[in-house]
Amino acid sequence: MQTNEVEFASEGVTVRGDLLLPDGDGPFPVVVMAGGWCYVKELRQPQYAEEFVKRGFAALIFDYRTLGASDGEPRQHLDPWAQIEDYRNAISYLQTRPDIDPDRIGVWGISYSGGHVLVLGAVDPRVKVIVSNVPVIDGYRNMWRVHGTERFRKLNQAILEDRRKRFETGEYGYIAMSSTPTGPDAELATWPFDEVKVVFDELKRTQAPRHEHRSTLASVELLMQYNAAPYAERIINKPVMMIVANEDDITLWDLETKVFESIPTGHKELLVLPSTSHMTLYSNLTALDLAAKAAGTWFSAHLMELPTVGGKIAEYAAR
Repeated sequence: MQTNEVEFASEGVTVRGDLLLPDGDGPFPVVVMAGGWCYVKELRQPQYAEEFVKRGFAALIFDYRTLGASDGEPRQHLDPWAQIEDYRNAISYLQTRPDIDPDRIGVWGISYSGGHVLVLGAVDPRVKVIVSNVPVIDGYRNMWRVHGTERFRKLNQAILEDRRKRFETGEYGYIAMSSTPTGPDAELATWPFDEVKVVFDELKRTQAPRHEHRSTLASVELLMQYNAAPYAERIINKPVMMIVANEDDITLWDLETKVFESIPTGHKELLVLPSTSHMTLYSNLTALDLAAKAAGTWFSAHLMELPTVGGKIAEYAAR
């Protein structure tokens, strides 16, 4: 396996990533990968990418603009539509490379980017296969559910105050990614779960030092305007795998499975991981390995040789 540091422009901003290539001669089919809320490319994604590369795929893991190794201001600003545009420009970059097959491109996402890849599958015809892990579906409902009514009111008030200050000063305010939700040390955070902070602090210490455990408050406002569900209903002719944790009360398994049911493609699979929470996929390598192998199997079945969807039409036409 070869690892190459690459960069490309996305709406005038330099985005950087790692392109992993299998041994042998290309052009290779490729899986395009990016992370969730405040992720950087070193955070758990290489373990998934290694599984894909073992199967003969190239894998591009990149940092969105304003995060990690990529340029862009304000730092730690998460605009979901800009992140989706970064995915699309990553695809455009890959299609210029002679070692990549421009017609065999899959997308993989987890948590926030698990929703992004559903949007990508609906809007970008170059995407041929999709794997969505524990996706964020409806940001507004997600925030209300995880905060509860009283804290959700406080979150909305903080967002409104930040908007006023930003208008007056031009400066962005920040909010913690996660924190202890109750007690004397409690503070307002986007994801009010102590387990999130514990796991991400450990990942920052051991493998992802560029991770910053905060975002702009404006990022949370954008999250609450985000909904991948209407896009999922438009994926009619592409293979989709969704991986859901049966104890996921962070990105909410019930919203995920409802959206999966709405995807009209005849080539889809729902994998429900038993006795697994959202954060288990980060802290438990056995659960991560299972999710990686399932995704790799899906890409092997549907991306290694195209076309797959529409095969019955070709069969009937040949009769």
